[in-house]
Amino acid sequence: MVKLYISTVISLFLLLFFVSETRAQGFVPEDDIPHDISYYRESKITPPLAKVLYGRPQKNDVAVFGNLVPYDKLWRTGANEATEVKFYKDVQFGDCKVKAGTYVLVSIPHKDEWQVILNSQTDVWGSFQYNPIFNVAEISVPVKKGETLEAFTIAFKEKNNKTQMIMGWDTVRVNVPIKFEKEPVIVSN
Repeated sequence: MVKLYISTVISLFLLLFFVSETRAQGFVPEDDIPHDISYYRESKITPPLAKVLYGRPQKNDVAVFGNLVPYDKLWRTGANEATEVKFYKDVQFGDCKVKAGTYVLVSIPHKDEWQVILNSQTDVWGSFQYNPIFNVAEISVPVKKGETLEAFTIAFKEKNNKTQMIMGWDTVRVNVPIKFEKEPVIVSN
Protein backbone atom coordinates (compact mmCIF):
# COMPACT_ATOMS: atom_id res chain seq x y z
CA MET A 1 0.00 0.00 0.00
CA VAL A 2 2.84 2.39 0.85
CA LYS A 3 4.54 1.59 -2.45
CA LEU A 4 1.30 2.40 -4.32
CA TYR A 5 0.97 5.68 -2.41
CA ILE A 6 4.59 6.72 -3.14
CA SER A 7 4.22 5.65 -6.75
CA THR A 8 1.01 7.71 -7.10
CA VAL A 9 2.59 10.80 -5.48
CA ILE A 10 5.64 10.56 -7.73
CA SER A 11 3.42 10.07 -10.79
CA LEU A 12 1.32 13.12 -9.88
CA PHE A 13 4.44 15.17 -9.22
CA LEU A 14 5.90 14.23 -12.63
CA LEU A 15 2.58 14.90 -14.35
CA LEU A 16 2.34 18.37 -12.77
CA PHE A 17 5.97 19.08 -13.63
CA PHE A 18 5.52 18.14 -17.29
CA VAL A 19 2.20 20.01 -17.60
CA SER A 20 3.73 23.20 -16.17
CA GLU A 21 6.85 22.73 -18.30
CA THR A 22 4.66 22.34 -21.40
CA ARG A 23 2.85 25.59 -20.59
CA ALA A 24 6.16 27.37 -20.02
CA GLN A 25 7.30 26.22 -23.47
CA GLY A 26 4.02 27.30 -25.07
CA PHE A 27 3.15 30.53 -26.79
CA VAL A 28 4.78 33.78 -25.84
CA PRO A 29 2.48 36.49 -24.46
CA GLU A 30 0.58 38.46 -27.06
CA ASP A 31 2.50 41.43 -28.44
CA ASP A 32 0.91 44.72 -27.42
CA ILE A 33 2.19 46.47 -30.57
CA PRO A 34 0.14 45.64 -33.65
CA HIS A 35 1.77 44.80 -36.96
CA ASP A 36 0.47 45.76 -40.36
CA ILE A 37 1.08 45.13 -44.03
CA SER A 38 0.86 47.79 -46.70
CA TYR A 39 0.74 46.80 -50.38
CA TYR A 40 1.30 48.86 -53.49
CA ARG A 41 -0.57 47.71 -56.59
CA GLU A 42 -1.32 49.48 -59.84
CA SER A 43 -4.96 48.44 -59.36
CA LYS A 44 -6.98 46.23 -57.05
CA ILE A 45 -6.77 43.29 -59.46
CA THR A 46 -3.06 43.43 -60.36
CA PRO A 47 -0.29 41.61 -58.50
CA PRO A 48 1.55 43.71 -55.91
CA LEU A 49 4.63 45.72 -56.83
CA ALA A 50 5.68 46.34 -53.22
CA LYS A 51 4.81 45.14 -49.74
CA VAL A 52 5.85 46.58 -46.37
CA LEU A 53 5.55 44.57 -43.15
CA TYR A 54 6.01 46.70 -40.03
CA GLY A 55 5.19 47.21 -36.35
CA ARG A 56 2.86 50.09 -35.51
CA PRO A 57 3.89 51.75 -32.24
CA GLN A 58 1.35 54.08 -30.65
CA LYS A 59 1.78 57.74 -29.71
CA ASN A 60 -0.14 57.47 -26.40
CA ASP A 61 -0.31 61.27 -25.95
CA VAL A 62 3.48 61.63 -25.93
CA ALA A 63 5.63 63.68 -28.29
CA VAL A 64 7.21 61.19 -30.68
CA PHE A 65 10.16 62.62 -32.62
CA GLY A 66 12.91 64.05 -30.49
CA ASN A 67 11.44 62.08 -27.57
CA LEU A 68 10.22 58.47 -28.08
CA VAL A 69 12.27 58.40 -31.29
CA PRO A 70 15.45 60.44 -30.76
CA TYR A 71 16.71 62.71 -33.51
CA ASP A 72 19.96 61.88 -35.29
CA LYS A 73 19.98 58.19 -34.25
CA LEU A 74 19.24 55.02 -36.19
CA TRP A 75 15.61 53.93 -35.84
CA ARG A 76 14.05 50.64 -36.86
CA THR A 77 11.26 52.61 -38.57
CA GLY A 78 8.49 50.90 -36.66
CA ALA A 79 8.49 48.61 -33.64
CA ASN A 80 9.83 45.19 -32.66
CA GLU A 81 10.88 43.14 -35.70
CA ALA A 82 12.73 45.09 -38.36
CA THR A 83 10.46 46.68 -40.96
CA GLU A 84 10.73 44.73 -44.21
CA VAL A 85 10.08 46.02 -47.70
CA LYS A 86 9.61 43.61 -50.57
CA PHE A 87 9.87 44.89 -54.13
CA TYR A 88 8.46 42.45 -56.68
CA LYS A 89 10.20 44.29 -59.54
CA ASP A 90 13.30 46.42 -59.86
CA VAL A 91 12.62 49.88 -58.50
CA GLN A 92 14.14 53.30 -58.28
CA PHE A 93 14.15 54.24 -54.59
CA GLY A 94 14.67 57.99 -54.56
CA ASP A 95 17.55 58.24 -57.00
CA CYS A 96 18.97 54.76 -56.20
CA LYS A 97 18.31 51.74 -58.40
CA VAL A 98 17.30 48.70 -56.32
CA LYS A 99 16.86 45.12 -57.55
CA ALA A 100 13.67 43.21 -56.82
CA GLY A 101 13.93 41.54 -53.41
CA THR A 102 13.33 41.93 -49.68
CA TYR A 103 15.10 44.57 -47.63
CA VAL A 104 15.06 45.99 -44.12
CA LEU A 105 13.94 49.61 -43.88
CA VAL A 106 15.69 51.75 -41.27
CA SER A 107 15.93 55.50 -40.93
CA ILE A 108 17.72 58.28 -39.14
CA PRO A 109 15.13 60.96 -38.33
CA HIS A 110 16.45 64.51 -38.17
CA LYS A 111 14.28 67.51 -37.39
CA ASP A 112 13.98 68.71 -41.01
CA GLU A 113 14.81 65.56 -43.01
CA TRP A 114 15.15 61.80 -42.68
CA GLN A 115 17.80 59.51 -44.03
CA VAL A 116 15.92 56.46 -45.27
CA ILE A 117 17.99 53.31 -45.75
CA LEU A 118 17.36 49.94 -47.40
CA ASN A 119 19.59 47.20 -46.03
CA SER A 120 19.88 43.63 -47.33
CA GLN A 121 20.43 42.03 -43.89
CA THR A 122 16.93 40.63 -43.27
CA ASP A 123 15.31 38.56 -40.51
CA VAL A 124 16.66 40.72 -37.69
CA TRP A 125 15.01 42.19 -34.61
CA GLY A 126 14.78 45.96 -34.69
CA SER A 127 17.93 47.76 -35.75
CA PHE A 128 20.23 46.12 -33.20
CA GLN A 129 22.05 44.05 -35.82
CA TYR A 130 22.23 46.88 -38.37
CA ASN A 131 25.45 46.84 -40.36
CA PRO A 132 25.90 49.60 -42.97
CA ILE A 133 28.02 47.29 -45.12
CA PHE A 134 24.70 45.73 -46.25
CA ASN A 135 23.11 49.06 -47.33
CA VAL A 136 21.74 48.96 -50.87
CA ALA A 137 20.16 52.44 -50.93
CA GLU A 138 20.25 55.56 -48.79
CA ILE A 139 18.31 58.73 -49.54
CA SER A 140 17.37 61.93 -47.72
CA VAL A 141 13.78 63.14 -47.76
CA PRO A 142 12.33 66.31 -46.25
CA VAL A 143 9.96 66.26 -43.27
CA LYS A 144 6.46 67.58 -43.84
CA LYS A 145 3.72 68.24 -41.30
CA GLY A 146 0.26 66.70 -41.23
CA GLU A 147 -2.60 65.95 -38.89
CA THR A 148 -1.78 63.87 -35.82
CA LEU A 149 -1.55 60.11 -36.35
CA GLU A 150 -1.82 58.01 -33.19
CA ALA A 151 -0.05 54.99 -34.72
CA PHE A 152 3.00 54.86 -36.95
CA THR A 153 1.76 54.24 -40.49
CA ILE A 154 3.28 53.37 -43.86
CA ALA A 155 1.18 53.69 -47.01
CA PHE A 156 1.63 54.10 -50.74
CA LYS A 157 0.17 56.96 -52.72
CA GLU A 158 0.17 57.76 -56.40
CA LYS A 159 -0.25 61.35 -57.50
CA ASN A 160 0.50 62.88 -60.91
CA ASN A 161 1.94 59.55 -62.12
CA LYS A 162 4.45 59.56 -59.23
CA THR A 163 4.44 56.89 -56.55
CA GLN A 164 5.44 57.64 -52.98
CA MET A 165 5.87 55.49 -49.92
CA ILE A 166 4.58 57.72 -47.13
CA MET A 167 5.64 57.22 -43.52
CA GLY A 168 3.85 59.15 -40.81
CA TRP A 169 3.48 59.35 -37.07
CA ASP A 170 2.35 62.15 -34.80
CA THR A 171 2.44 65.21 -37.10
CA VAL A 172 5.51 64.11 -39.10
CA ARG A 173 5.31 62.86 -42.69
CA VAL A 174 8.09 61.77 -45.02
CA ASN A 175 7.46 60.85 -48.63
CA VAL A 176 9.90 58.48 -50.31
CA PRO A 177 9.66 58.63 -54.12
CA ILE A 178 9.68 55.24 -55.79
CA LYS A 179 9.45 54.34 -59.44
CA PHE A 180 9.00 50.87 -60.87
CA GLU A 181 10.54 49.84 -64.14
CA LYS A 182 7.78 49.61 -66.69
CA GLU A 183 7.63 46.47 -68.76
CA PRO A 184 7.86 47.25 -72.47
CA VAL A 185 4.58 47.03 -74.28
CA ILE A 186 4.74 44.80 -77.34
CA VAL A 187 2.43 45.85 -80.10
CA SER A 188 1.85 43.44 -82.95
CA ASN A 189 0.73 44.50 -86.38
